[in-house]
Amino acid sequence: MIRALHRWPGLLALALVTVLALSGAALSVFPAVERLSAPQAEAGLMVAVLADRIQMVYPGVEQIRRSPSGRITAYWFDQGTPGAAVIDPATGAGVASADPNQVERWLTNLHRSLFLGDGGRIAMAAAAAAMLVLSLSGAALVARRAGGWRHWFAHLRGPLAGRLHVEVARIAVIGLLLSSTTALWMTASTFDLLPDSAAASAMPTEVSGETGFVLDQMATLMQTPVAELRELSFPYPGDATDVFTLKTDRGTGYLDQGTGGLLSWSDLTGWERVSETIYMLHTGQGAATLGLVLGLMALGVPMMGVTGVLIWLAARRGRPRIRGNQPAARAETILLVGSEGGSTWGFAATLHATLTKTGQSVHVGPMSGFAPERYDRAKRIIVLAATYGDGAAPASARSFLDRLNAADPPPHIPIAVLGFGDRSFPAFCAFAKAVAAAAQAKGWPELMPLDTIDRQSPQDFARWGRVLGEALGISLELSHQPVLPKTEKLTLVSRRDYGADVQAPTAILRFALPRATLWQRLIGSGFARFTAGDLIGVLPEGSSVPRLYSLASSRRDGFVEIVVKKHPGGLCSGQLTALEPGDMVTTFLRRNPGFQPGKGQAPLILIGAGTGVGPLAGFVRGNAGRRPIHLFFGIRHTDSDFLYGEEMPTWLDQGRLARLVTAISRGARPHYVQDALRNDATEVSRLIRDGARVMVCGGRDMAAGVADALAEILSPSGLTPAVLKAEGRYVEDVY
Repeated sequence: MIRALHRWPGLLALALVTVLALSGAALSVFPAVERLSAPQAEAGLMVAVLADRIQMVYPGVEQIRRSPSGRITAYWFDQGTPGAAVIDPATGAGVASADPNQVERWLTNLHRSLFLGDGGRIAMAAAAAAMLVLSLSGAALVARRAGGWRHWFAHLRGPLAGRLHVEVARIAVIGLLLSSTTALWMTASTFDLLPDSAAASAMPTEVSGETGFVLDQMATLMQTPVAELRELSFPYPGDATDVFTLKTDRGTGYLDQGTGGLLSWSDLTGWERVSETIYMLHTGQGAATLGLVLGLMALGVPMMGVTGVLIWLAARRGRPRIRGNQPAARAETILLVGSEGGSTWGFAATLHATLTKTGQSVHVGPMSGFAPERYDRAKRIIVLAATYGDGAAPASARSFLDRLNAADPPPHIPIAVLGFGDRSFPAFCAFAKAVAAAAQAKGWPELMPLDTIDRQSPQDFARWGRVLGEALGISLELSHQPVLPKTEKLTLVSRRDYGADVQAPTAILRFALPRATLWQRLIGSGFARFTAGDLIGVLPEGSSVPRLYSLASSRRDGFVEIVVKKHPGGLCSGQLTALEPGDMVTTFLRRNPGFQPGKGQAPLILIGAGTGVGPLAGFVRGNAGRRPIHLFFGIRHTDSDFLYGEEMPTWLDQGRLARLVTAISRGARPHYVQDALRNDATEVSRLIRDGARVMVCGGRDMAAGVADALAEILSPSGLTPAVLKAEGRYVEDVY
């Protein structure tokens, strides 16, 4: 909801908000320029002295004004000809023209009304309202991304466009909130939508009828500092009933021109002071430094507009265009998609097209848009849900479970859940299973039991489609052609071979880093942004099914590195381990945010065996901040498959690695990483009690043994691997 509230006002009002911000930023310069260029009155100068000086130079003076910047302007008539000038208060003489700055006037009209009168003012008020909504929703999204308001300035990761968007927002949001709120107040005041609480300051009815009292002897003017003056208006020449009108920061008063006495005085009301403060905050008049600061913050709007559009376009690229998508209120079948990388949307498009051909009216939308109250004609709901990380909801489904649980009472619409995942991961289709369980607990009728698709298998999808067709009483043949991410060719630059002596040929393959385009850097696609622990998909020759490998490097290392073990009959591993420097391979990148070291300086316990050391070595290599890392590494024999054995001593000397514990399964005393953990149980338990994060990478059997060993080690402390997983301090990447 917050994301939609932030996205659509930004996209719809982008041009107006940009004009509003840029013109406001330009206008913020003028108060500072005026402050620096205008002669300032000396400290302690009184209005009586200033008025006398000006009257000596301009006998026909009618009015003296002082702007919030301190600039003093006098207006006079000389033999029937009007004149005006900026005054030097030290002499009372004019030093510059009082004509308004034409550029400032043009910008002001653009900023207030787009030169369109009241209609333009309403349009710019709408832009200010959009800016307010964007600022509030954006602040909430920044806090959510940073992990809470207390982590407002936490380090960011992600595509360049996203990071720029948030970094600018962090600084500019306060200024934008202030500017948009004050703009709406001033618009409301312009259209008389606010109560008029100005003090009634009636002209005095009784005056002396005399004229000619000397200005520099008027008590009120002698007691009023020029620093408080706003305006002094002189009586009309020859009219003995007219008076001096004095306006200051405190209020308005009338002075008798014959006696100099104060005839009446009205203080500014609280409402007037609030209105003037808001005017000052919005325009910078009287607070030039604040105005410049707000102007600089406003310059962030175009930057956030451009990066926001790039973020939106990048998100849309992950969704296929679905022709004939019906509105939710008119559809018989509702397809809800939960996808992180975008592939699940492709399956939804195939299902939509096939159902539409059978005469069904179908609506496809994100799971986060789940709104059963809108499904007036729906006869069924089908949920296609991928899983993010270690069982979490993907990007387009993060609010689905909350919406599902809030549906009261649950509608009598049958629901079916189809999960997408990879069986090599422990949390296979965990989110889809959670959705099915929540729907069952809520009492939703079941259209068909939960089913799953392994590794985007078109065959699995076709099988499920036939079962769905039987449930619907129609023939349904789903022929899905997976759309792979955009691939890139990587060139091998070096290889190191291990494991031949223990019949486990393994290679560390290092590829040249492909050059990223500006667009890729902005949206973080391809190899423009990656880190150790992310996944690289490799398309072997003769197959359209990619194989995934964990990366042992990050972009800052300047190369792409993986560790590959040759499996008997393995198509992809056989091709990779046969590569020679200069050979190329077809790849794509996939994020793996569920397997990252996380932030902070809490110790890391890294546990891996064989090729599982790849991403762990990448974490150690990137540990420039010398975070305490304890690596438990299982190998067959030190002389054969001690992967990264050349780098380990250097990493220990540099402090990137605090401790290395090896478990050798074919040595004089064979043991495995779980045995090494038990041998070091006291230290392992202490580290975990002190907040250490555990990361396990390798085969499924190894991971199970590690979990059992840690359960034994932590038992006296009351902790378990399950508790650590719930706290986010135990993560696995197993295969």
